[in-house]
Amino acid sequence: MYKVFVNDKPLFLTDKIEKETDFQLFLLNSVDIDKIIIKYFQNKIDKAFLYHPDKKEILKKIKAKIPVQKAAGGVVFNDLGEVLFIKRGGKWDLPKGGMEKNETTQQTALREVEEETGVGELKIIDKLSKTYHVFKRNGKYRLKITSWYKMSSTFKGDLVGQLEEGIEDVCWMPVDQISKAMDNTYENIRLLIDELALLESN
Repeated sequence: MYKVFVNDKPLFLTDKIEKETDFQLFLLNSVDIDKIIIKYFQNKIDKAFLYHPDKKEILKKIKAKIPVQKAAGGVVFNDLGEVLFIKRGGKWDLPKGGMEKNETTQQTALREVEEETGVGELKIIDKLSKTYHVFKRNGKYRLKITSWYKMSSTFKGDLVGQLEEGIEDVCWMPVDQISKAMDNTYENIRLLIDELALLESN
């Protein structure tokens, strides 16, 4: 099952029909995806499932219905175990950006982290989960699929937010402060931080 966020609310792509009552179920083959997305942005839907019986075909089917933008980014740790965060649009976020022609996702992630934060000396440690969310550009809805990597950096220089990307702040955040920061972030970012077990259980 895939979890796509639309207006920070979940849209599940699934090959199973769940026995629940708190969501709307649509058939992926016949659904008008734009109409569903509009209802999310109008707050008429809080949670929905798109069903297709073949798990291997689900992503292919959704990509045929909405343009895809591929991106990559990083969860970067320094020598003190702090995590590199940016603030954009008033919310805490992680550095990421769109892939350029002939780039691998790893190359994109390394480039975007450095461009958005000024942090160099980056090393990829591990691959993390992909995240999925819908956004609107030039009047059209698009599905952003972001590949994420756990990284380390020995960089000791100044942090410089990329102004043209709307970055308001860049910081190395101690792990014990991350839980509070996650009260003001996006669901996809919270999922990644959860995956790394950086949120306190309480």
